[in-house]
Amino acid sequence: MNFSKYLRFAVVGACALAACKGGPPTATKPGKYSSTTGIEYNTEEGMKVADYQGIPEGPGLVFIEGGRTVLGSQEEDVTMTHDNIERTVTIASFYMDEAEVANIHWLEYLHFVRKDSSEEFYQSALPDTTVWARELSFNDPYVDYYLRYPGFRYFPVVGVSWLQANDYCTWRTSKVNETLASNADGGGGGGLFKKKKKGAAAAEGATEDAGGAAIAIENGNTLPNYRLPTEAEWEYAAQALVGTQETGNENQENKRIYPWDGRQVRNPYGGKMGQFLANFKRGRGDYAGIAGALNDGAMITEYVYAYPPNDYGLYNMAGNVNEWVQDIYRPLSFEDVEDLNPFRRNGFLDPAEKYDKKGYQSLIDDHVRVYKGGSWRDVAYWLSPGTRRFMGEDSATATIGFRCAMINAGSNK
Repeated sequence: MNFSKYLRFAVVGACALAACKGGPPTATKPGKYSSTTGIEYNTEEGMKVADYQGIPEGPGLVFIEGGRTVLGSQEEDVTMTHDNIERTVTIASFYMDEAEVANIHWLEYLHFVRKDSSEEFYQSALPDTTVWARELSFNDPYVDYYLRYPGFRYFPVVGVSWLQANDYCTWRTSKVNETLASNADGGGGGGLFKKKKKGAAAAEGATEDAGGAAIAIENGNTLPNYRLPTEAEWEYAAQALVGTQETGNENQENKRIYPWDGRQVRNPYGGKMGQFLANFKRGRGDYAGIAGALNDGAMITEYVYAYPPNDYGLYNMAGNVNEWVQDIYRPLSFEDVEDLNPFRRNGFLDPAEKYDKKGYQSLIDDHVRVYKGGSWRDVAYWLSPGTRRFMGEDSATATIGFRCAMINAGSNK
């Protein structure tokens, strides 16, 4: 390297290291040169650094600002399970669907599965509509009509197992990112699962869509995976204590039994005073109130945007349908899991062998998953975010649905 070339390289490197223009580098403004080596990006010698303007907007998602909170039961533990005792944790910011996944969304999923997958997988993706059938109740019309009749389009999908919900999240990730890549490519189209690029890009794990646009994590042109929320994320989002927080005050001075203020399940304010704030079972045999003055108005499920949203803008985080979360169930998760982004993915520290399922003394193994939130068929106790129940991951009922979540990549806010 001659002296003039060396001097030019040194000056460029010094300028980059000192961030001599526009302040220090950021994710969206990394600069033209590396701040550690001075090597120019996007050249034959340098590393490719794609333009990045922040995480793309994910359809249906609401931002949930994370922070410190107290998780656990806020009410008397009337079931005597003692499986969610209060403890302080911190939850990272994330995204969550503003409403439950509805019948129309599942029908869209089935539409594309039928086009792109085997008949066997299509059959496995069908909800179990027989969950409505009861020997001693005339719910037979829902078996045929609830999923497919247009009037029920924006009612929450039910009869979906935890395993099926996970498959939906995988498909949704692929379909949304395919659309994002297609739009970035000027409508060239193409899916995520295309052939690898040759050479250096292949080593970085990049793929190409049909129009030749590179799809890789480093490019920032795709979303992180849609997935089921963790139990801690779900409970935190349902509390929505951000709505009680005073600016500049780090004390959490208010708590909530439900996803709204107060100890009651009726609206205490304004013209809608006295109306129920969720779809649940009011009492034995009472699902909706009296004709001419129906209150919660829903004998079964209800429109996914019914009832006021909580302070994060999330609808029906109490009632309507229970919702699957990622965690496997253990009664002592509250004391086992970590205090930053707590999550139980398996039986670590509490193996299934401890539970006598074969001897019919327990229902717990590594294939039972937590569900939260209460449903149209549950009494008010189950509306509290701290309550938790579990069911086999391959099982389904008319009272359990789900919504998706997503990490907030590259930011704490």
